[in-house]
Amino acid sequence: MSNSNNKNPDTRTIRVGAIARVEGEGSLHLSMRQGKVEQVRLQIYEPPRFFEALLRGRHFQEVPDITARICGICPVAYQMGSCHALEKALGAFDAVDPAIRTLRDLLYCGEWIESHVMHMFMLHLPDFLGYQSMIAMAEDHGPVVRKALRIKKAGNAIIATLGGRSVHPVGVCVGGFYCAPDPQRIAELLPEVRACLDLMSELTLFLAEQVDFPDFQRDYEFVALCPDDAYPMNLGRIKSSKGLDVDQADFAQAIEERHLEHSTALYSAIRGRGGYLVGPLARLNLNAEKLHPQAAELLREVSGTIGQSLPWRNNFLSLLARAIEVTHALATAADILEAYAPPTRSRVPITPRAGTGGHGTEAPRGICWHQYTTQEDGSIAHARIIPPTSQNQLMIEQDLYEIAQRVVDLSDEQAALQCERVIRNYDPCISCSVHFLKFTRTWQGPRTPQKAPSQ
Repeated sequence: MSNSNNKNPDTRTIRVGAIARVEGEGSLHLSMRQGKVEQVRLQIYEPPRFFEALLRGRHFQEVPDITARICGICPVAYQMGSCHALEKALGAFDAVDPAIRTLRDLLYCGEWIESHVMHMFMLHLPDFLGYQSMIAMAEDHGPVVRKALRIKKAGNAIIATLGGRSVHPVGVCVGGFYCAPDPQRIAELLPEVRACLDLMSELTLFLAEQVDFPDFQRDYEFVALCPDDAYPMNLGRIKSSKGLDVDQADFAQAIEERHLEHSTALYSAIRGRGGYLVGPLARLNLNAEKLHPQAAELLREVSGTIGQSLPWRNNFLSLLARAIEVTHALATAADILEAYAPPTRSRVPITPRAGTGGHGTEAPRGICWHQYTTQEDGSIAHARIIPPTSQNQLMIEQDLYEIAQRVVDLSDEQAALQCERVIRNYDPCISCSVHFLKFTRTWQGPRTPQKAPSQ
């Protein structure tokens, strides 16, 4: 619902106090003067929860379970990021067995499946088909919603099998897993995962054929993990479409985080350049040649249907990028499940030591980067987490500025809806994004973006 306060006929203000169909609490503020956009803000007002401070003094093995509580939708991303970063700090990263890395990929497949499908069909597709909610959409598209719910359930089942439960899993530890999954439970997952793979192919083509995507081309700098031989989930250097190429440990030096007064999330920018985009569109544009063959074939069909080959520079096409990634995750999961044999060991031994390690993995919404410094006894001396939504916040506001110029002649309600659709393109996890609130700013940027936020 939009509110406007337009006593001055030359000035128009549109405000959405609580953005719908996103995770967390944020508002939209749009002001215009004489038909021109003056100011656009995505105001993230959810209070910061100080997780980085809560971790200080904790034993390193507590970290995966604590960070998982940052988000109920993408807990695996926090667990995997923390495990990899701590293994680097503790000198165990290279000792992790390939079988453990494969199980980590399987766990991540489950998260991509359940998170992407929930966003695509329950939160975002109603925008494109003209409904206020998934419930209203289900009246006309019941089979689509039922198929989507079935696929999401399969993703949850994968997480529960490896992690002990589907929300805030507890089976993950630094070094691997507390125990390997039972072969019988793994075998029981396979038929349903294969069935959902067929369903997802159908749904992806449905989206490509039925959704009318707005023309919204922008010259983003896409940033993602880029492994040499696999589509990114857990491993890989961090690269961009405009030349960024850094080791995981150096990511914090490649970007800077800024605090603006209207947001409890920190803004991220590449040093010397500006904002960048992480998430499914970035991953697909930078790594499409590494997709599972079934997903790669589906991508060719989708590209032909919409008449656009990669790179896709229209962020509304993130809906299709997510669909391709769900197909990739289902196909990859099926291969892992079919070949599964219990590993020789489910975790590698970890010896406490003092050290520092940084590593990011690909959450559904983009890179979730962690850095930890440990003390000799294995306790945490310092923690830093850079979640994907805070990295995307500058791009979200720049997108809002671009779209706002197109809606100045619409009613307040319609203009607000178009802006909300832009925000939902990013599948923002606002609760993840809220960070430590600095009361003395070190970056003297504008209090609110004037025109487009600076590059």
